Amino acid sequence: MLRGMRMWVVEFYETESGATPVEDFLNALDIKMRAKALHELEILEEFGRALREPYAKYIHDGIFELRIQLANNISRMFYFFFDGERIIVTNGFVKKSQKTPPREIERAEKYKADYQRRAKTDETIA
Repeated sequence: MLRGMRMWVVEFYETESGATPVEDFLNALDIKMRAKALHELEILEEFGRALREPYAKYIHDGIFELRIQLANNISRMFYFFFDGERIIVTNGFVKKSQKTPPREIERAEKYKADYQRRAKTDETIA
C-alpha cells in the first residue's frame, strides 16, 4: 500500500460516565513522552492495520498495543479496529517490567466489549 493512500480515524474510547482513560494517561505523561506518544498515534492513523513492530504488536482477541519508547522510558497504548477505518484507543500505561501487566490487557478487553455493546444500541457511535 502506498504511503498516505488510506487515512484511518483514531478515536479515544469514552466510558459511559464520560471518562476518557487514554486521554487521562496522555495528560499524566511528561511533555516529551506525550509528544512521542501523539506522534506514534499519527503514525497509527496513517498506516492502520499495516503498522507492525516495532510500532505496534498484536496482543489477542482483536487488541493491539502501540509501542512508545523514548530513551529508557517505555509506554504502551491499547487499541482495536472498528467499523472499517476506525481505530479505538482504549487505555495506556507506563511499562516498568518486561511483561505487560495482565490487568492492563483486561482493562482494554473490558473497554472494547463495552464500546462494541454500546455501538450496537447507540447510533452516534456506529
